[in-house]
Amino acid sequence: MALAAVLRDEQTCVIVGAGAAGATAALTLRSEGFEGRVVIVGDEEHPPYNRPPLSKAIVRGELEPDRARLRPAKVWEQKNVEMVLGRSVTEVAPERHAVRLSDGETLRYDKLLLATGGRPRTLADMSSLDRVHTLRTLDDALKIRELVCGGASLAIAGAGFIGAELAASAVARGCQVTVLEAAPLPLSRALPASLGEVYARLHRDRGVDLRLGVGVARIVEQAGSVRILGTSGETIRADAVVVAIGLEPDVALAGAAGLAIGDGVLVDERCRTSAPDVYAAGDVANHPSPLLGRRLRVEHWQNAQHQAAAAARCMLGMDQPFAEIPWVWSDQYEFKLEIAGLADPGDDVVMRGDPESLDFTAFLLREGVLAAAVGVNRAEDVRIARRLIANGVTPSRNALGDPSFDLGELGATTLTY
Repeated sequence: MALAAVLRDEQTCVIVGAGAAGATAALTLRSEGFEGRVVIVGDEEHPPYNRPPLSKAIVRGELEPDRARLRPAKVWEQKNVEMVLGRSVTEVAPERHAVRLSDGETLRYDKLLLATGGRPRTLADMSSLDRVHTLRTLDDALKIRELVCGGASLAIAGAGFIGAELAASAVARGCQVTVLEAAPLPLSRALPASLGEVYARLHRDRGVDLRLGVGVARIVEQAGSVRILGTSGETIRADAVVVAIGLEPDVALAGAAGLAIGDGVLVDERCRTSAPDVYAAGDVANHPSPLLGRRLRVEHWQNAQHQAAAAARCMLGMDQPFAEIPWVWSDQYEFKLEIAGLADPGDDVVMRGDPESLDFTAFLLREGVLAAAVGVNRAEDVRIARRLIANGVTPSRNALGDPSFDLGELGATTLTY
């Protein structure tokens, strides 16, 4: 094998989690020449699938589950990747290099990757309510699809990406949609107020009843419907509720195993945890970013795939640290919202384009340095911004705001995705 590998062909890599991170890691191990045993353990019955379509094409009925798969079933057979589905890992024992499964089976590993992702935050007492849902899994999306039909009413708690995408999908299906957001503006903890206002107007213009500064105090089910008591004292009635108030990193296994945790599983720049031969990647991994000079945990598809690929290479002994500027997109109605970098509500906004017509890029400056960019239908601007952020560029405000200025002239290096 033409690699500086610390693994031999007869050794075993166990991957906990069958999402985008786990699947990408397994395929990367194979593409880099590892011929030992590769085992993916996932608690869902489904083989690895794409999560981004869940709140969009799956809920709208435009995409069937088998078309959401990351790879056809035959690929996993061809790559000799063992799938242990419908079972969960109940214990990680680093001192024994072993994991225990929910059916009592023990798997020994030489290298272990934790790609456990996250679990949706919930409201108190909602587990006993049949008409209250979260959206994280394929099965969740299929249940919600049955509820999102013409003439139905849907209430959504939370106006983040998942809540907003689901609202747009429900409107497209002819639903009456009410969104409750406890903050004064959508994404107010992440974006400057002027951008939150654009985001709010987009949904209101499409008929969404967006109620800001209103949280959920209580949900009561009544004969075929639900009654939501808002923190402001108002009452909202709907056929069903979806709670979309964020994600918690699934650190239960790591914490019980004694690994260092803190807003996720703490890893170094090579995705290594505090336990020998144990790595973490994806939504659960809190990693140091040399490009941004801080630790961060990113809950997006792009990061899950790229970080998992880097983790797999490090498991093979390759010295390839993970370093990437975060990038996320969100499709709502006919608009594609993209964010590069790490935005902050206090950032200075330089607008390029027309926010009224939802065709713009907002460049966010922090002490004069480009920290983030938010674009609507401006993919090229955001692509260039990622490169500029990585290079720590202090751009001219006039250049950023001038639509006739070629942003590519602000930096000469090439960004590869």
